This record gives sequence, structure tokens and C-alpha cells, in this order.
Amino acid sequence: MDITYTAEERAFRDEVRRFLHDRLPADIAAKVREGKRVTREDHVRWQSILAEQGWFAVHWPKQYGGTGWTPIQRHIFDEEYASAHAPYLVPFGVSMVGPVIIKFGTEEQKRRYLPRILSQEDWWCQGYSEPGAGSDLASVKTRAVRDGDHYVVNGQKTWTTLGQYANMMFCLARTDPTAKQQEGISFLLIDMDTPGVTVRPIITLDGAHEVNEVFLDDVRVPVEDRVGEEGKGWTCAKFLLTYERTGIAGVGHAKQALAHLKDVARHQTANGRPLYEDPLFRARIAEVEVDLMALEMTNLRVISAAQNGGVPGAESSMLKVRGTEIRQAITDLLRRAVGPYALPFLPEALEGGWDGEPVGPDYAAPLSAQYFNRRKLSIYGGSNEIQKNIIAKMILGL
Repeated sequence: MDITYTAEERAFRDEVRRFLHDRLPADIAAKVREGKRVTREDHVRWQSILAEQGWFAVHWPKQYGGTGWTPIQRHIFDEEYASAHAPYLVPFGVSMVGPVIIKFGTEEQKRRYLPRILSQEDWWCQGYSEPGAGSDLASVKTRAVRDGDHYVVNGQKTWTTLGQYANMMFCLARTDPTAKQQEGISFLLIDMDTPGVTVRPIITLDGAHEVNEVFLDDVRVPVEDRVGEEGKGWTCAKFLLTYERTGIAGVGHAKQALAHLKDVARHQTANGRPLYEDPLFRARIAEVEVDLMALEMTNLRVISAAQNGGVPGAESSMLKVRGTEIRQAITDLLRRAVGPYALPFLPEALEGGWDGEPVGPDYAAPLSAQYFNRRKLSIYGGSNEIQKNIIAKMILGL
């Protein structure tokens, strides 16, 4: 594997930097840099700029409106994107259900849904987890019973991120209760405005309305909105999870967070000198930086294999485990760096336009919320314990 960028790749990196410098709205970048909450309107405004540039659907083939970029180009884009303090791309439409529709959908589904994802006319959410089926997705209980040219769906989904904004959901539902767990599940596209869909908010520990419960009571879903064959939804689900888990590794965002940690350590003092000069704290930073460098090399190896025609398998689980552990370690060190200033958590301080009296340095305000929120990284997308089981079976043969 050659990990040195070619002249063409370096030129591409320069192009990405120029675009982000010229087109990323300053107010949105400031919110991300300061740890403030980014609104739905902010996401739509920025993602519309990306779509206008043709850089929104970075994983899609060009024939469907994607960039057609190589895996290396996507890696460069992700790194520069995070470094510029751009808000994360809401993944459910463009990075999750979009690739599933491209891979398994009918031509009619592609014509109908893909342009609406690019235009953001449709805002998607994920109907996977249930109260009794999280990482063990094969245990889903939501039922879809065939009734003519419709399915009648009943069940409950939980941890539905940004479901309060969504008008569409991709959903796993059991269409054959007699089949073994991984079989008898179908992948359905559900209009959230259909009678019988109820969204109830869940307020997370950091005070945000980020996730929801979704109740499905006799919801009628056209059979034409099933992706793939009936009972073969697990194939779609696994394909989607590979995209999700690889993205959760977040090398670019971790590198940006590490740079922020170093900056905080240089400004924060302990015993009359910068924290960065404390040997123990410097050793902790060095340890996480070495781990991040190793993760990046592993990520580049996976990317290199993909560029040569390989398909990520258990490697996506490895990236997910280490990536989330590293990002959690960085947020923990940030919280430790500011000491008692991390204690007075003020949710209102994370809202744009808040002009209250800060407690401690400005950079301390969002750190508790970020620490709380990052606890979820090792759980969603399949918990790290489940990923280690996958690695043991697929790589070690245990």
C-alpha cells in the first residue's frame, strides 16, 4: 500500500480546501468550532450548497448524481471537511438508505427517491432499534403483515435520531415470524405522514432532543416500497451497517478533536503552568495520538483495498471499535483538561445566540455535553461488544 498522495490527489485536496474556505457559511462553522448546536435549517442550508457543487452524495456513482470519487478522494474530503469545522452530514438519506436503494432498489425506486435525497425534499430517519432489539437487530419484533398490495405494520422503534424532522423512514420489519432470526425480515420505506405513525421525543443527558420513540399502529405501507425481496431485508441491513460502521470511525473528526485538545491544553493552566507541560497529561495525549495514527493507517489500508475492488467486511467493525474508543478518550481528556469548569453544565449555552455569562473559559462550555453525547458512540451502529464478536467469528474463526 502506498500511503503517499499522488500529485492529482494533492491537487484535489487543494480544491477541497478552497471550496470549504469560500463556501462554508461562517456562522455555521463558528457553531461547530464552538460546540454549539447546529439546527435543521443549518444542515439544510449547508447540504444544499454541497448539492449545488455536486459534492453531497460522495459515496454514490456519478450516474445517480454522486461524485464518482475514489475511496482516497473521499478520505481526503472527510479529513478536510472536519478540519474546516463543517457540520456532519446527516447520514440517513445520503449515506445509508441511498446506497441501499442504489444496490437493491428497483429502477422505479431509484427514479423516485434518489433525486429527492439529493434535493433534501425527503429527510430520512432509521427504523432499526427497538426496546428489545438494539445491537441484536435480528430480534426485531415489528410486524408487517401482507394485505393485498400493502403491508400493515405494527411495532415500536426507539433511538430514532432526528425522527422529529423526518418525513420518511427506512424500517426493518418481520414479514415471516416462523423463519429463523436473520430471515423473514423485510426492508420497508415508510412515509412518516401515514396514519398510525406517532413520534415521541426522548431528551438525552445533554439536554438535547436528538432521538425519539416511533410507534407504528396499523400503518399501511405499499408493497412497492419494499426494497429487495420479501424476507431478504437482512441483506440490505448488513450492507447499510457496513457503511454506517465505517463512517462512525470518524478519523477526520477525531484528528480535528485532537488538535482542539492540544490547543485547550496549551491555554489551560495547572499549578501555574500550561497543562500541556504536565508530563502525565502529555503522555495521555501522546497515547491517544499514537492510537489515532494507527487507526488512520488501518483506515487507509481498507480504503486502498476498496480502491482495488475489495469490499470491507470485519474491517468495518475494527474501525468502528477503535474509532469510537479514541473519540471517547479525546472527549474524556478535554473534560479533564478544564477540571471543575466542566461541572456547571448549561444546556442553553449551546444554543446559537446565547449571550449569558460564561462559567470559565469559552471552550469549556460544551465539553460536558460532548462528553455525555459521545458515550453513545460505542453503542449505536452495533455495540462494540457485538463488533468484537463479529471480528472473532470472521477473522479469528472463533
